[in-house]
Amino acid sequence: MEKCCLIVSANVSYENAAKDIKVLTGIEVSAKTQQRLVHRQEFPLPLPDKEIQELSVDGGKIRLRTSLGEPCIWRDYKGIRIHEQVTEAFFQENETLINWVNEQRLASPLTCIGDGHDGIWNIISQIGKPNSRREILDWFHLKENLYKVGGSKKRLKKAEAILWQGKVEDVLELFAELKTKVAKNFCDYLGKHRHRILNYSYYSSEQICSVASGAVESAVKQIDRRTKISGAQWNQENVPKVLAHRCAYLNHQLYSTF
Repeated sequence: MEKCCLIVSANVSYENAAKDIKVLTGIEVSAKTQQRLVHRQEFPLPLPDKEIQELSVDGGKIRLRTSLGEPCIWRDYKGIRIHEQVTEAFFQENETLINWVNEQRLASPLTCIGDGHDGIWNIISQIGKPNSRREILDWFHLKENLYKVGGSKKRLKKAEAILWQGKVEDVLELFAELKTKVAKNFCDYLGKHRHRILNYSYYSSEQICSVASGAVESAVKQIDRRTKISGAQWNQENVPKVLAHRCAYLNHQLYSTF
């Protein structure tokens, strides 16, 4: 019965879990009891069953409970997707995330994909060893930032084709004459992530590794399907358990462990 409750409440609110369990089993398990069942569980971090070849990191947001009439507060958590294996999320526990990954069998090279945010790369910089880590700036974030420059569509299309080949210097030369702030910001962005911009065309066509962080972005959306249901607010001290519960469901642990 506890396993059934944990599986149902990993997808819907505790109130709706209580209703569903009553319909499915004929047994009443109140919303409060549903919540207590979750918070008394230990959800162990999963152990990937093979060498980690790729991973991607991204940020998500969760709404914290506030007093009636006060504005809502959103805080960040970090989601990580070990490609084709497991999903995990950590709330204000970056060191735990890093240590957990570093305890696994890591390939060399280990492909690490992220967007342009410093917080993501600060985490990735502590995973594995620098000489065995292949850092890749997510292609779609790169493209998104490119089109923020605006102006000539022909120039933007040309820049996109050049970037797909990983030719950063050629794009910087193409935009050298532009004096707008957005163009300068983009050129600074390219300079900052130059070592993370590779020949996307080659790596993609040869299927060497992924070139986009869609796996972790999808994982964050899957987590949010539980944490951001209508009206959901969470006590800050309960957030780690809520994230662990949802990830245990996504990793199919609830079906085999409990």
